[in-house]
Amino acid sequence: MLEFLHETEDFWVINKPPNVSLLADRGGDANLWETLQHRGEKPYLVHRLDKGTSGVLLVARNQATQSSLTRAFTAREVHKFYLAWVVGEFPRGTTLHVALPLCKGRKSRYRVAGERASISRTDTTYQVVQDRDGVDALTHVRCLEHASGRSLLMLKPTTGRTHQLRVHLSWLGFPILGDRLYGAPKRPEQMAPRLMLHCHRLVVHGWGRFSAPLPTQFERAHVGSIPVT
Repeated sequence: MLEFLHETEDFWVINKPPNVSLLADRGGDANLWETLQHRGEKPYLVHRLDKGTSGVLLVARNQATQSSLTRAFTAREVHKFYLAWVVGEFPRGTTLHVALPLCKGRKSRYRVAGERASISRTDTTYQVVQDRDGVDALTHVRCLEHASGRSLLMLKPTTGRTHQLRVHLSWLGFPILGDRLYGAPKRPEQMAPRLMLHCHRLVVHGWGRFSAPLPTQFERAHVGSIPVT
């Protein structure tokens, strides 16, 4: 059963559940697109969330809206805010800027395009010193709290590359809980019933601000309240 956060004649805002593919995959499991089509309308793709990721998903209901929203995402006019629980105690008190390009690796994985020796760090920024193959990827990271050797992070990706948040955080040494591709997924401290990554809020100029409530797994994974407003 899909949860619709907002609905107009032109688009839906859906709270995507975790572990549900957006489109049909090789596994043949039920996917969100088929569920929408069963409503008797043709949905139009605007942006994507990984299968394991939950949260705010915009879906156009006509081609004109799809074109307009796609242009906004392409022009980086959409502000995206994610929450993630990661392994380890991430530094608090500052926003870290991770400007590391990505390239495709083996077995459907992606990696940072550059050796660690070619990457420089200032107090708040990681970036590649030398030109490397790969697509640019920029993520802003801020720690909200620590609990039991884990950290709750607010992530603001400026770009929207495949697996961007997962690769950047794993490269930094703070892999996302429940991530079966990146980090050390078989280690007990990274294991979780789901990928602990949630698209909490999208701000689309001219269209609105859309938020998805925290999944119950996030509520149970921390102590205290989460200052995400």
